[in-house]
Amino acid sequence: MLQRRLESPLLFFCTSSPCSFWVYYSIPDIIQVGELPINGTEDMDRLITTVPGMETYLRCRDLPTFCRKLDIEDSIYMKLVVEQTRKSLQADALILNTAEELDEPILSQIRTKCPRVYAVGRLHAQLNTRLNAKHGESCDHISNTLWEVDKSCIFWLNKQPNRSVIYVSFGSIMSMSREQPVELWYGLLNSKTKFLLVVRPNSVIGKDGEGEDVVMELMEKSKDRGYIVNWAPQEAVLNHPAIGGFFTHNGWNSTLESVVPGVPMICWPQFADQHVNSRVVSEVWKIGLDMKDVCDSKIVEKMVNDVMVDRKEEFAKSASEMAKVTNQSVNVGGSSYSNLDCLVEDIRIMSLKKLTK
Repeated sequence: MLQRRLESPLLFFCTSSPCSFWVYYSIPDIIQVGELPINGTEDMDRLITTVPGMETYLRCRDLPTFCRKLDIEDSIYMKLVVEQTRKSLQADALILNTAEELDEPILSQIRTKCPRVYAVGRLHAQLNTRLNAKHGESCDHISNTLWEVDKSCIFWLNKQPNRSVIYVSFGSIMSMSREQPVELWYGLLNSKTKFLLVVRPNSVIGKDGEGEDVVMELMEKSKDRGYIVNWAPQEAVLNHPAIGGFFTHNGWNSTLESVVPGVPMICWPQFADQHVNSRVVSEVWKIGLDMKDVCDSKIVEKMVNDVMVDRKEEFAKSASEMAKVTNQSVNVGGSSYSNLDCLVEDIRIMSLKKLTK
């Protein structure tokens, strides 16, 4: 590494979740003991027992999708991810966008390979804490997306009762087949719960404009029960009192954006770290349900009813408790707040040592 040749300190910032990072790191060990590759006909709920700290809940179907190849040795992407993850632990420090209270068991495992780990998240919440303390303002007015947001959905939410709406959004890059939004829509409609649905332009794949046609049709049919936009101001939506649940792809940013205001989740992961994240949400944190590998209106209907009606108070209570400890972590004296102060001081000390050599 160039930094090593220059004798300068090297710090690595990981934008994915600690659990997915740890799974990526452990893939060579999973292969070595024969738990990978996955046989195409076997039970996808078979436990993976080779990832320390995750032995009791990580299943085949919770591994990243590139692990599903029969010939994983030929997976260039998997090799790249594993190589970069393992190299990152050679850094002088690892920075993670999480809180000690959220991921302590896995942070302990990562520290066996890289002792200096700074859990400083959620970063946006911490930034707001520091801006409020210093200037009496927050960064909520700053957009962190390249998509143009439709703020009309906020006015629609203002007219809805508290915790009565489920917010449905699957991130900025995921695409769906023509059939998938229809299944989702029917499940939402049959649940009798009001919904705010985000469908990005060109995110529904169809021939000769069929994708856009189906979106327009759903928008027309949703007027009484739901609201559909191309893109929503997600943090403002998730912090709105009308929101009672989040139907999400479980990208790490979206997951944390749901944790901070205490919004329960229905998880529909597609790739990257999302499969691991959704398992943690449902099985470890117990603040949501995991719908991976299916897209069926009946299942959507049942899960929406569970989160928004039948088990509403159970999930709301768990999510509220997690939100409390997560928000405390970014307050003055909290774990993330203190870890960031420590990181800044350690960078200063490293810089001084370099200058005095």
